[in-house]
Amino acid sequence: MRWLTAFICGVLFGLGLLLAGMVNPTKVLGFLDLAGQWNPSLGLVMVGAIGAALIPLQWSSKRTRSMLGLPMRMPTTRALDRRLVGGSLVFGVGWGIAGVCPGPALALVLSGHWQILVFVFAMLAGMAIFNLLQSRP
Repeated sequence: MRWLTAFICGVLFGLGLLLAGMVNPTKVLGFLDLAGQWNPSLGLVMVGAIGAALIPLQWSSKRTRSMLGLPMRMPTTRALDRRLVGGSLVFGVGWGIAGVCPGPALALVLSGHWQILVFVFAMLAGMAIFNLLQSRP
């Protein structure tokens, strides 16, 4: 049941990215181009996503088990540390250069564009490097 739930959630997430235009690098770069021809439409998507998530997040923060019976693992740390700021900067720079972030990149993997495959490979390599660095004493 967990695999089916994860699959359905992933499909819904991917469809949402497609419908919102988040998989279109030109549209994303237009949103990030504050000094040029700024396209604010993705800002509305983000505000809508935050609004849609508020009630479920409040509800889930009061629970100890998910609807599937698994333990709830909500973030507990609220500190702004070096790792959070550095990771945010790397994410933002990558998003600004490529015009896609990990979710839309995975949604575009089957599009046949070699650039997306390079992006996903680099993303996976970055994750592997992070895991190696984390496992070091």
